[in-house]
Amino acid sequence: MRSLVQQSATLTLNAILMAIFCVVLMTIDHRNDALKGARSTVASFLVYPIQYVVSAPANILHWSRDNLSSRNTLLETISDLHKQNLQLMAQQQQLLSLQQENARLRELLHASSRVGEEILVAEVLTVDQDYYKQQIVINKGEVNNVLLGQPVIDAMGVMGQVIELNQYSASVLLISDPSHALPVQNNRNGIRSIVQGKGDPGELDLLHIPNNADIKVGDLLITSGLGGRFPPNYPVATITDVEIRPGQPFARVIAKPAAALEISREVLLVWPGKEVKP
Repeated sequence: MRSLVQQSATLTLNAILMAIFCVVLMTIDHRNDALKGARSTVASFLVYPIQYVVSAPANILHWSRDNLSSRNTLLETISDLHKQNLQLMAQQQQLLSLQQENARLRELLHASSRVGEEILVAEVLTVDQDYYKQQIVINKGEVNNVLLGQPVIDAMGVMGQVIELNQYSASVLLISDPSHALPVQNNRNGIRSIVQGKGDPGELDLLHIPNNADIKVGDLLITSGLGGRFPPNYPVATITDVEIRPGQPFARVIAKPAAALEISREVLLVWPGKEVKP
């Protein structure tokens, strides 16, 4: 019992002393502001985590917004660059196409300078090349004074002749058509013959050549001017194969057309017997 009383008295005394100490400290702090630094430090230490936690959602929102904005800007930049790249590639293709077209036109211009007749440049609109119908359609017609039977050439040689006329277009029968026959002569020795189409734009038959005729691979065949349809001296074909056939009256002679029948996109219409206009 005595022990309990002593312990209680001790605790009470300690509490009184602590209270007196706190009052003294408060009095000193109130008069001299001595505990200001300590109080600020304690306050900062206790308040900063609370401020950080409170402001964290706003900071995360700002960070996310900035990163999302940067990502969207980057995606838009990539998209714009991709579009610009496609445009540049298309322009490059157009440039290459124009360069090729200019080269073809220069070849035609060079060919026209060698032609002593009036000429007109035309473009190929459609191509109909099967065995029974080797024809093209060009963009010149009656309004351009095109004539039935008019010769058509490209930069390399004879292509065919006009067989059908419309107001603004014309059909041209190619020399590779099986129904087309053209008088020619050998440019080396003057031997005359006829080339006929086979339905193949890469091959022509040279008809009625005796086995002992002076015909060689590599000989150039040109228009003879006979028949009055084609003017003379236009390249037609080059001999590629000569087969002597014993027991047969004629040799088998194959020639390759000089004109680019399958790929020419621009052609020349020729008016035989007319002078070139100045």
